[in-house]
Amino acid sequence: MNVISLKKILQFRKSTLARNSFWGIAANGIQSVLMSLFYIILARKYPTEDFSYFMIANSIYLFLAAISNLGLGQWFTREIVADPEHKEIVNKFLKLQLYAGIGFYVINFILAFFLYNNREICLLIILFGINIIFDNLIYAIKALNVATFDQNTTFKILIADTVLKFLLVCPVLFYPFSILILTAGLVAIRFLTLNLFLIYGSKKAVNLRLLLTYKISRAEVKNIILKNWPFLVISSVSIVYWRLGNLIISKTLTLLDVAIYEISFRLFSVAQVLPIIIASTLYPHLIQMFQAKDAGAFRAFYKKYFYLFLIYGLFTYSFVYSFSDQIIPFVFGERYATTPLYTKQMFLTILLFPTAIYQAMVLTSMRLERKDMMINLISLAVSVVAMATGLMFSKSLTVINYAIFISFIVFHVCQDIVLIRRDVTSVRNVLQFYFIILVFVMVYILMSSRTYPAVLFVAVWSLVVAGIGVDQWIKSIGRTTALKEDKLNAR
Repeated sequence: MNVISLKKILQFRKSTLARNSFWGIAANGIQSVLMSLFYIILARKYPTEDFSYFMIANSIYLFLAAISNLGLGQWFTREIVADPEHKEIVNKFLKLQLYAGIGFYVINFILAFFLYNNREICLLIILFGINIIFDNLIYAIKALNVATFDQNTTFKILIADTVLKFLLVCPVLFYPFSILILTAGLVAIRFLTLNLFLIYGSKKAVNLRLLLTYKISRAEVKNIILKNWPFLVISSVSIVYWRLGNLIISKTLTLLDVAIYEISFRLFSVAQVLPIIIASTLYPHLIQMFQAKDAGAFRAFYKKYFYLFLIYGLFTYSFVYSFSDQIIPFVFGERYATTPLYTKQMFLTILLFPTAIYQAMVLTSMRLERKDMMINLISLAVSVVAMATGLMFSKSLTVINYAIFISFIVFHVCQDIVLIRRDVTSVRNVLQFYFIILVFVMVYILMSSRTYPAVLFVAVWSLVVAGIGVDQWIKSIGRTTALKEDKLNAR
């Protein structure tokens, strides 16, 4: 039994899934820590007004950046996996991203003056928007690395990018210089990162001179976009959810609300890193398994990882519920003492987010991107309607957080219906999923009011780990017994 386990561990360590996931987790762990410190320094050293202006401009940039790449990364990954020798598609994809980046920067420039009258916000939006062009080209190279199972190169460069950003903000601890200068420095670092991707990150598959001279007709651009536009909706809606919330808050609530929302979202963005990395790493494997047309193996693969995503969601929610009251005021300062309440509300969504991201990858691997697109549009519409309706009765961040959570419930249920119809999962499994979440959250909140949060967290997850260990031990005994019986029968 020990020999078999050791072999499995060694095989897993050598796999592309383990290698890319390791680099993804390590790199994003470093990024999350450094970028969290980055925003902590900003929140503590700049007035709430300046911090809110910075976050508003950053939100508009991220909102447009999510759309500007046209969502073609998943299409590109699927094409490369299907035909690894098709090199022309790389230049075609990069050229599309360059054109789209320039076009959306123009839109960013227009929005700056259309949405806000404040001069400083407009300047910050214009500065931040330059990153849209850089990000589009980086997005293309990152998609190439995902398709060729070379994400470790991407993560190494992104670590360098994050370290430089952190070093840029460190002097603010001693001398808080203008937020405009800080933003200009961030744009310069992003340009340097782009060059690192072009030189080292693309494994010489990208030639800048060839890219600039490469010709692609309008008809071909139109054809690619029209055939694959569902990917735009699929890839952008997740970010649009959060950025739209920020924009609505900036127009309807106070600058303090903007800051509180962004602090909560910074924590949420750290929590969502791991499921996004694992899901994106699994995506090429899902494509290959679906193409193999082994429905049983595909279902088993889906189920195996689905429950890991579920456990992660439960773990993250319970951690935030138990410790946010102590951590957030200590880290960000007493100005944001009310933030934990809204952070707990926002983190209800993390209960569904990991499995929703995973199921989105499953649907697109099955070439059901149009269905996934419709699901995204439905949930986005629910979010907007819920926000607009709620704000009519209560001008509060609670409305925004619950609106997003409700829309994610709709999102997940719609995914479940499609997967049930495709025989990937069952009604029983889906109901079991929601039952586990409901019972866990209700019991955890009830117990939190009767005991110390830290004690409860440790006790609950010690029991979970012990339960999983016992389950695996029983299964290993069953496998060993079955193996012995097979050997006896063979004799």
